[in-house]
Amino acid sequence: MKTIALVTGANKGIGFEIARQLGELGITVIVGARDEKLGRAAAEELGQAFVQLDVTDPDSIKKAATWIDLAYGKLDILVNNAGITVSHEEGKPSTTSLETMRRIYETNVFGVVAVTNALLPVLRKAPAARIVNQSSEMGSMEHALNENHPAFPIVNLPYNSSKTALNMITVAYAKELWDTPIKVNAVDPGWCRTDITGGEGYKSAAQGAAIAVKLATLGADGPTATFSQDQGTLPW
Repeated sequence: MKTIALVTGANKGIGFEIARQLGELGITVIVGARDEKLGRAAAEELGQAFVQLDVTDPDSIKKAATWIDLAYGKLDILVNNAGITVSHEEGKPSTTSLETMRRIYETNVFGVVAVTNALLPVLRKAPAARIVNQSSEMGSMEHALNENHPAFPIVNLPYNSSKTALNMITVAYAKELWDTPIKVNAVDPGWCRTDITGGEGYKSAAQGAAIAVKLATLGADGPTATFSQDQGTLPW
């Protein structure tokens, strides 16, 4: 039976590379994207399926979940990759507006919960589903307070706190699903050269995608409730 995966925000960047690398493993990938034109183009390039999915739109999420259930009858892998940020200046705590906070959280936090809850019934139909949440090292409170760590000077309130929240969301789902075959983990792709970083970074999108692919294809003896990058486990 074919393994079925959904990657949100998969029309470009790391999400596109996750979809590509999963496809190279023989997995059937559903490219989830808010923009139908861009999403269909990406899916066509990959030779994979497409579903319109705006993680901030309940109707879009419901329609996508229903379509996946009807089309495939199960979902083996969910990669919650869709995410947004703001500039460091815009994210300065003393000048961050509540509107900005809400906008970032709608995608990075509430969107993950909404998509995961909508798809959990379909994930439960798979023999042993995997959920991977695209977090960031910027969400590590230990690193944020380490003056010797590169993350110390970066105080982006909306983005960093949204990833810290996402880490706890990962733990919460992992605990609820602890006695099931479903594993839930968070990953940090590293600083990758994508649109979200303005094309700056020490890794390519393909390199950044590798950790998510690894956690998405864990065996039965793999971990759950972890936060990791290529080099190993990260502190919460």
